[in-house]
Amino acid sequence: MKAVWSNLVIAEADKDELVRIEGNWYFPPDSINKKYFTTTDTHSVCFWKGLASYYDLAANGTTNKKGAWYYPKPTALSKKLVRKDFTNYVAFWPNVTVEE
Repeated sequence: MKAVWSNLVIAEADKDELVRIEGNWYFPPDSINKKYFTTTDTHSVCFWKGLASYYDLAANGTTNKKGAWYYPKPTALSKKLVRKDFTNYVAFWPNVTVEE
């Protein structure tokens, strides 16, 4: 599967490597093309997954603020419920298309 934004593949991995949580595909950290990702100081809290961190996406003169997020330290409960360690796996807002 691949994540496409601004006509560029910004992440790509086999479907069995991804994790689906609450309707979002989470890509393994080594599957993202890091040249399009910039860390931010933005965070949010999910009551069951923990503290989320965000990336800005930048390419072709366009920036997608907080276009991707990840959980650097997901809660033990979330790992148990998801049945997989998704530490640092990256998900995207709807303006990034995830395709098979």
